[in-house]
Amino acid sequence: MRTGIIGLGNMGAPTAGWLLDAGFSLAVHDVRREPAIPLQERGAVWAESPAHLAELCEVVLTCLPGPREMDAVAMGPRGVLEKLQPNAVYIDLTTNSPELVPKVGAAVRKRRAYMLDAPLDGGKEGAEAGDMTLFVGRDEAVLERARLVLEPFSKCVVWVGELGSGSVTKIVHNALAMSIDLLLTECMTLGVKAGVELPRLIEAIRQASSMSGNMSLNKRLPATLFRGEFSPRFAVKLAHKDYKLAAELAERYQVPTRMI
Repeated sequence: MRTGIIGLGNMGAPTAGWLLDAGFSLAVHDVRREPAIPLQERGAVWAESPAHLAELCEVVLTCLPGPREMDAVAMGPRGVLEKLQPNAVYIDLTTNSPELVPKVGAAVRKRRAYMLDAPLDGGKEGAEAGDMTLFVGRDEAVLERARLVLEPFSKCVVWVGELGSGSVTKIVHNALAMSIDLLLTECMTLGVKAGVELPRLIEAIRQASSMSGNMSLNKRLPATLFRGEFSPRFAVKLAHKDYKLAAELAERYQVPTRMI
């Protein structure tokens, strides 16, 4: 099954690597050529444009920063929709707008093809470990067609409803996760400023039943910030985009949200 992925950033490049490991014939494209070189050395084929990649592939994945980029890649000049093949499956892994996804989905249907929105959860660490969770929107039958492509880079594929539901689920999840991280940062700072040594404070809160399952406290922060490791894992501009999507969703459904 010829598969292609567009977007070779922190999430997309490891995803492409897992697909190669699983034996898929893979085409790749990005706005930069450099991230594709290691994948080409392993057998991936470079596509000159999203349209070219769609022409080559039965399954097309996009893993992009946000709605603006996905709209351009899917619907713009030399975009996926220009050459998407009949019966192909287009899977968008982007944390995306629930309003844009059905719009693209309608255009995909006109090509007699199928679309899933399947945003990724797990961050850079999860992508590198092939240990991501996917929130999938669309008919379960279409999900089953695409499952073999999704399994190499995921630990869990969760069907959440119709097209666009995956994006809603990811927006809500990200808003919750980032808010918890902000609260953790403020509370840790307060505890240290008030005289408790950071290692003791971390251990105490880890052992508390209310925080025992928190991934940021138990895995991400100990592996990075608590060790003085400040290399980027997730761009602030992407966090801002995700919060903006959450605020737009809340406004659309008239839900008061003081924290987000």
